[in-house]
Formats: sequence, structure tokens, C-alpha cells
Amino acid sequence: MSHTVTAESSSAKPKRLYRKGNPMTATEKQLAAVARKRVTHKEVKVFVRNPLKDMMVQICSEGEMTQAQYIESLIEQDLNQRGLLE
Repeated sequence: MSHTVTAESSSAKPKRLYRKGNPMTATEKQLAAVARKRVTHKEVKVFVRNPLKDMMVQICSEGEMTQAQYIESLIEQDLNQRGLLE
């Protein structure tokens, strides 16, 4: 006895509910990521000249790193040179 499925019976079934609640929106995901980062990081807002920023963007894309990682590495290098970091 084979079981045949008609178009009516398959589409008439109610969809299964999402069990973990409603999925987060992109904005909510971004806010949650920023909140997690604020636990271990501090925000720095700076303005740099356009040519410097353009060169930094190029270096970051070639080195496959984020701009934040690049700036953090520059700060670490300077603090090491000054003997302030171990």
C-alpha cells in the first residue's frame, strides 16, 4: 500500500513553529555584538586625513585584517617600543 501525497494535503498542513522564539533582526544582532565587545574593549573615535585612511584600507584588505586590528597592532608596537607593554 503506497501512500500518495496530493498537492492539497501537503500544502494544507500547518507550518511547524520556530521553537527558539523569533529570530533576531540584523540590527539586534549588531547591537548584541557591540554589547559583547564593550565588556573587553573601549571605543576610540578618530578623524584621519583621507589619503592616510585610503592607504590603511588598502593595507588592511591586502593583509586580510580589519581596520580595528590594524590600529590595535600599531598601538601595541608603539607601546612595546616605549617599554610600556610586556
